[in-house]
Amino acid sequence: MSKIKLSKQFIRNTIKLALNEDLYPSGDITSGLIKNNKIVSFKLLSNQNAVIGGMLFAKQAFALIDSKIKFIIKKKDGSKVKKGSLVALIKGNAKNILIAERVALNILSHISGIATKTNAFVKLAGKKTKICCTRKTIPNLRVIQKYAVKLGGGTNHRFNLSDEYLIKDNHIASSDLRSLVTKAIKNKKGRKITVEVDNLNQLKSIIGLKFNTILFDNMSIKSLKEGVKISKNRYETEASGNISLKTVKSVAGTGVDRISVGSITHSVQAVDLKLEI
Repeated sequence: MSKIKLSKQFIRNTIKLALNEDLYPSGDITSGLIKNNKIVSFKLLSNQNAVIGGMLFAKQAFALIDSKIKFIIKKKDGSKVKKGSLVALIKGNAKNILIAERVALNILSHISGIATKTNAFVKLAGKKTKICCTRKTIPNLRVIQKYAVKLGGGTNHRFNLSDEYLIKDNHIASSDLRSLVTKAIKNKKGRKITVEVDNLNQLKSIIGLKFNTILFDNMSIKSLKEGVKISKNRYETEASGNISLKTVKSVAGTGVDRISVGSITHSVQAVDLKLEI
């Protein structure tokens, strides 16, 4: 599986694009009204309980606007904070801090939101079941979103379509399940193979073939328990399909090894953060 690398260059390039989006073509015309020499100190605070993530991205946002701005990190990525917690201190030219403020807060809020939601799933699932993200990510933000999942205690699923074979319902509808699995086994070249099934008959039709993971999609708790029992000591097991904070505990209780949750990346709520003088 591809490894996520948050190099200094990656962080810089990501933030540079975000700033260009915010400032083209005329810059921050409102902050330009402030006197250039006014020095201020801001507190970056969390308005809710959260898992914080994205501090180096935020720091880079201010640095690219003004290298003299001091960004003092008080809570490192992965830290759990309570409402009202001081996350960072920022001191420097008022106009330049305000220019970078929204880009810094946007990425902090998004990464922290994913980390926080993931952590809520992880706690409910318990120690024996992993919470995984999916490829349901915002285009061009996959690296960042999967990094956030890791901060929350989750596990990264495949990063892209080249990482492993994942035979899903539409593949099966376009061909034949057993033949697809057989072809994947023949051509795997060291890659893992995951096969999605939505009923026990499909599972029974491929039992005995040598692949890695069986993915139970949108199956009832009763069927999940039976599927896990059939697959035990043969395959890693995974459940997916509209799993929420209300249902994840019961799904984990079936004994599945992994639960994949698309909502922790594709529709997560941002964490409420603010800058305060």
